[in-house]
Amino acid sequence: MNELPEQISLLIADDHQIVIDGISSMLAGNRHFIISATATDGSMALEQLQRTAVPIHILITDISMPQLNGIELCKEVKTLHPDLKVLILSMYHSVAVVKQVLLAEADGYILKNAGRDELLKALHRIADGGTYFTEDILPIIYNQYQKEQSAAEALQQLSKREQEVLSLIVREHTSEEIGKILFISKKTVDNHRANLLEKTGCNSTIGLVKYAIRHGLDGGG
Repeated sequence: MNELPEQISLLIADDHQIVIDGISSMLAGNRHFIISATATDGSMALEQLQRTAVPIHILITDISMPQLNGIELCKEVKTLHPDLKVLILSMYHSVAVVKQVLLAEADGYILKNAGRDELLKALHRIADGGTYFTEDILPIIYNQYQKEQSAAEALQQLSKREQEVLSLIVREHTSEEIGKILFISKKTVDNHRANLLEKTGCNSTIGLVKYAIRHGLDGGG
């Protein structure tokens, strides 16, 4: 990974000019960060990265934008410009959005109600090779990590066939239907079901479904 220079060049992508103006105002006079380009949609941002004379070091992007949203823009940038850092700036902090941001491999994520101090803190952290995620979403990240760890531990105690049976139970298939899908007898399915109940500590099919969902084994992520 290339080291960033002392003066960091920024590209701001947001479909609201008032947001671009606001960030520009926050950074006015700052000797470490300069705004080299702006864009009002994701496609324009990609074009700016190709034609801007000054190399861009950090992209600050909104999530909701026309043409190409911030999540897809981040993915494209990480593929085409792997050394370029991406800071997501958004008003959303739902679990679904946070998971998308993490999967897109963004370097940071702050909310639009953040002040100048947090913006600068995030930019400095990212410029130094680190990451920055606002405190409001840290519990979501932690809970997702815990769920993934729990799922991994739960998977370890179940055989591959038991996992397949459990997945089909969650999808409300009967033992007979599961047998036909997996090309095994209904009796064998019932044996797997009994083993699942014993290993998970559940005492009913509803319990198995709840167990699968709680441990991320339902295929819902």
